[in-house]
Order: sequence, then structure tokens, then C-alpha cells
Amino acid sequence: MKIREFGQSIAHVDLSTGETSIRPAPQEWVRKYVGGRGLGVRYLFEAGPEVEAFSPENPLIFMNGPLTGTEMSMSGRWACVTKSPLTGTVTDSHQGGWTAARLRWAGLDGVVFTGRAQSPQYAFIENGNIALRDASEIWGHGVHKTVAFFQERYGAQDLSVCAIGPSGETRGRFAAWVNEDDRAFGRGGTGAIGGDKHLKAIVIRATRARSEDVDPEQWRLVRREMLDHIRDEKNITSPKKGGLSVYGTNVLMNVTNSIGALGTRNSQGTHFGERAEKISGEFVEENILVHDPTCHACPVACKKEVEIKEGPHAGLRMESIEYEPAWSLGANCDNDDVHSIAKLIDQCNDLGMDPIELGNVFSMYMEASERGWLEGLPALKWGDRQTMVALTEAIGRREEPLGDLLAEGTLRGAQHLGHPEIAMVVKGQAVPAYDPRGLKGMGLGYATSNRGACHLRAYVAAAELGVVAIEADPLAWSGKGELVKTFQDLHACGDSMDLCKFSSFAQGADEYAAQLTTAYSQSWSGEDVMTAGERIYNLERHYNNLAGFGPGSDTLPRRFLEEPSTEAGSKGHVSELPEMLTEYYAARGWKNGVVPPAKLAALEIP
Repeated sequence: MKIREFGQSIAHVDLSTGETSIRPAPQEWVRKYVGGRGLGVRYLFEAGPEVEAFSPENPLIFMNGPLTGTEMSMSGRWACVTKSPLTGTVTDSHQGGWTAARLRWAGLDGVVFTGRAQSPQYAFIENGNIALRDASEIWGHGVHKTVAFFQERYGAQDLSVCAIGPSGETRGRFAAWVNEDDRAFGRGGTGAIGGDKHLKAIVIRATRARSEDVDPEQWRLVRREMLDHIRDEKNITSPKKGGLSVYGTNVLMNVTNSIGALGTRNSQGTHFGERAEKISGEFVEENILVHDPTCHACPVACKKEVEIKEGPHAGLRMESIEYEPAWSLGANCDNDDVHSIAKLIDQCNDLGMDPIELGNVFSMYMEASERGWLEGLPALKWGDRQTMVALTEAIGRREEPLGDLLAEGTLRGAQHLGHPEIAMVVKGQAVPAYDPRGLKGMGLGYATSNRGACHLRAYVAAAELGVVAIEADPLAWSGKGELVKTFQDLHACGDSMDLCKFSSFAQGADEYAAQLTTAYSQSWSGEDVMTAGERIYNLERHYNNLAGFGPGSDTLPRRFLEEPSTEAGSKGHVSELPEMLTEYYAARGWKNGVVPPAKLAALEIP
């Protein structure tokens, strides 16, 4: 199957009727929105921004990029796109491992689910076909048991399983889809949409296919050039150089802590002191690391499989302790025990939940507990990891009363307690592991993210922490508007290709263009890449505007705007969000967060 044939095989599944069909995506959509995130958002827009998240009409879209399943480095990802039940915004989430590649090898480029099944179903994909089959036998099972069930039924070889757990089945608002390698479509509550539709799993059986066997010499030359960029030992920002390959994403724990940008105790503080070392990537590598698994077509191997050999969680082997969950369930909750963090992440993988949101749910509730705001609910002290483990199970299964409340997410939980101000959220989604008082560009990125608080829409921390060639003072706000826009547009196209975010540490718009040129019959330039990214970002924003997110929606929690950091590295700083927004809106051509008709017309957005 030649790469330039991407988009010809999109499966459409009506869960209400059981009808399936396979048809090509409109070629104009592929040209404008590339694939992955962008093409998924275009399908979502067609359904209408007014559609409620928990509605049969809300599509659940799984979409590959044009490079997925090939040997192009760091291309082993796919996107899940829907309207978020957590935020009410457009949301897309991405997942690594081997599932995306196997979908391509099975003959499909994407799957669009609509409707709602009467009973639990799973989708089985093989040889270019998709069929719905009864999942009643495994409804209620965790992800790990679900994967084992399908491996026993179909054989483990050449099989991928992407499933929801009990959290998705009970429509927990931050439920996630998780594949067989414990990689998750983590953010936005996509798993809850699966549960609402009674869709338990996507099971794919396919043998490996190598694209270079059928593509021209130019493809092989570009692939080698891109691999050289990633492996370049002379480039200190290369993802293969040091940090990511040795320590995984958690290499950032000590770095972010050192500059006063590591939120602690529900972001009341910005520094975890010497305790940050105990939950860092360096500590994991030295004490509990056992394996370095990787995703399809990735030479970096940033995943760090660990094994707990002592204590109450002895015998646990899981993959992996990422930076964001380690912060959220660690420093943010005043927890410095890496063993309990591993246990909590493994619970999230099995229950099918976003650990970033879960840690924020805990820290919000811990602060409310400390302040005496629980209204008769049980207390939860800072760093009480034993109760955190027990409560995670209750949240994942919506067990009354507290589990059911907290399964609604950080904002709704805080609102129930009468104190929404202690919810560290943007547009209803909890913040990740970078405090906006110590990393000003990340704060602007959170505020203007189309899917709610997110570090991956505009990963300007790469510049502010010095891991890419572009340098930016983390404590300076001036110039961050243009920088955030540039990163957002580049990543919007990269997510649509669907390349790993870390590819951008070594590649930019020109390198992305070279890869797209090999994937399509027409030539791409770096300018084309940035235009496609801008179009995708503006379509998402237009969707949100039509869904009710107007002027004033781009904001941050009051804590970041009004409570100065008191700790080294960022002492005395708050986020100068209003000033940055003025810059940003000017760069975007938006009017107070709303895309004007002239901008839509210029980008050919419907």
C-alpha cells in the first residue's frame, strides 16, 4: 500500500444500527487538514459544534496520519478526536505504541464511530474489514484483563487492543482509552465517549508491512535524513541525545523544580525542594528501571518500564512513570514516594483514567480538606498515598459517594464543594506539570489551548527550558504571543501527520514538509506546513466559538494571576496573562479569542 493513498480507507460505523462502510475521505479535506488530529477535527466539525458530548450524534474518531505505519521515524501514533465530556470543547488525544501502525497494516486509515449500541460491543479489524462483535462478556473488566481476554481469543502475535476500563464504562469525565502497552489517549475524557456509546474496545489483527518495499528511492533518502536528525549526537537538543533516551520524560522533574516552576500542594507552591529527586527520572533509572520499550519506528525509547521490588506494591511491573503523572500524583499532592506513584499510574491504566486529571482532583480535594470545606465528606491529607490508592479505585468505578463526585473531574468537584477557585483548570481541564509563574509561555499556552489546559498544544517549555535551538527567557512575558502561536501551528500539523511531539526537538517545518512531500503527489514547503497548522488551529477555535466559548474563555486560575511565587527561581512572579493575550490575539488575527470571518475566509475554513 503506497503512502500517498492515505485517506482512501476510512471506516464509518453506526453503533445504533450496526451498519459499517468504508469510503475515502474527501480529498480536499486531506489536502487541507493532512490526517490525524486535523482530519479528525474536520469530521467532528461536520457533525456540528452544538452536539452534546454524551449524545449519539457526537462522533468518536480514531485517525492515523499519512506516515503512520511506515518506517519514518517517530510516526507510530494516532489521534482520537471527539467533543470532550470534561470541557465541552473539541478535544484530540494521541497514543503511541504499535496500535496505530497495525491499523494501517490492516488496511484502514481511520475509524469514525457514531450512534450508541444497545449492548456492549467491540470492533474487530482485519484485512481491510471492520465488524462489530458482542463485548458483554468483558464489560466491567479492567484494561489489562480485557487485553488478556482478546489475546487468548485471537492470539497475542500481530494483535493490538485499545480499550476502555470501568471509568469509561461509567462515563467518568476524564476516562481514557488505553492500548496494550499502557499507552493512553489520556486527556479530554475520550474513554467516557466510548462508554456512552457502549464501545468497549478496538481489536486489530495485522502483520507488519514495510512501506519502503513499494515506495521510490526518494522516500528512503528522506527517511534516512530524518533519522539522522533524530540521532545526531552533535545536536544537544536531539531527542536521542541523553535525557529522553536515558531517563524518559521524567528527566524534567529536577530541571523544572530547579527554576521554581514545579507546582506543589495544588500549585500553592512552585518548588518541591530536595524531595523532587525522589520522584525524578534519575531516581527511577537508578533504582527501579527494568526495560526500555519503544513505539513503532522510534529510535528514542523514552518509555521506562519499572518493577517495584519492596513495600506494599512489591511485584508490580508497569510502563511507565512519565513526568506529567509523576508530578500530578507526586509533588502536586505532596507525595514523594515513587512506588506509590507507579501503583497509581498502573491503576489509571487499568481503570482507564487520565492520571494528570486524577492528581489534580486529589490535590484540589486535599486543599479543601485542609481548609475544612468538605461538607461531611471524608478527609484526605496531603501525601496520604494509601488513601489515594484506595480512592483511585472508587473514582474509577464511580463508587458512592466520594468516588462518584470526583469522577466528574477537578472543576466539577470544586464547584460541588463551593470553591471553584481551588480548581487549577482551564476550560474545565486540569493543568499539567509547569507552573505559569515560572514558565510564562506555558501559561499562555494553557490559556489559549483549544482543548483546555495542555502542555502539548504549544510546548514552549522546550524553548523556555532550553531543549530546542530557540531560546526564550522563562520569566519574560514579552514576545511569548508570537512564540506560542508558532509552536501551536507547528504542532497542529505535526499532530496531523501524526508524529511524536519530540520529533520537533530535532525537526522543524522544513523537515516536516520533506516528509509530507514523499507522502503525497504534490510538493510541500515549510510555509505550507505552517499554513496547514494555522488552518487546523483556527478550525478548532471556530468549533469552540460556535460551541459557546467566546471572549474571556482564554484565562488562567486566579492563583497564577494574583498569588506571587514565594520560592527560588520564580520568587515574586505571577503570570502576566493579559499582556501576553494582547500580543497573541494580534499575532492570530483574532478578536478577543474569537476567529473573525475574514480569517476564516483567508484559511478556507467552512
